[in-house]
Amino acid sequence: MIPINLLPHRAQRRAAAKRQFFVLAAMVFGLGVAIVALVHTYFAGQIEYQVGRNQYLEGEIAVLDRQIDEIKKLKEQTQALLERKKVVESLQSNRSETVRLLDQLVRQLPDGVYLKTIKQTGPKVNVVGYATSNARVSTLMRNFEASPFLESPGLVEIRAVQVDKQNLNEFTLNVSLTREKEDPAKAGKPAPKGPQS
Repeated sequence: MIPINLLPHRAQRRAAAKRQFFVLAAMVFGLGVAIVALVHTYFAGQIEYQVGRNQYLEGEIAVLDRQIDEIKKLKEQTQALLERKKVVESLQSNRSETVRLLDQLVRQLPDGVYLKTIKQTGPKVNVVGYATSNARVSTLMRNFEASPFLESPGLVEIRAVQVDKQNLNEFTLNVSLTREKEDPAKAGKPAPKGPQS
């Protein structure tokens, strides 16, 4: 029998298997690196996209915050204008009050009564004067009560005094002005229109 040496053949098979293993290992490693790179790129893109969305939302929120601040300022200005409007309307409705008061005082003043001072505080009027008798003061109070613009006369004090060597009665009384009441139904409604043809 011829002796055959198989050692070189086995060594060649081992070397081929080793080469094949390293090639496969390199391919698997390359595939793994490629997969990691793809996943990293995908997630980096997603993060960048989300950061962009967040920046957009922050910009829009800042715009809305500015608009809310402007709305608050407009509400404050509107409230201030409404308060001014109320003051102007109050002044306009009561602008003839002093003239009406003086007119009523002159009209309701009986003979023998002289006024010394008149002081108005809001709707309240304090009147100080002289009368020749207590009956004249009573007449003045009845006249005030009957007036459509004056109400609730109240005598504070009456005392005897001497003025220019004449005996008189000095009186102090309070009376209230009758102010026109604003109808809430009319305040919110526009003026009625005339008949339409």
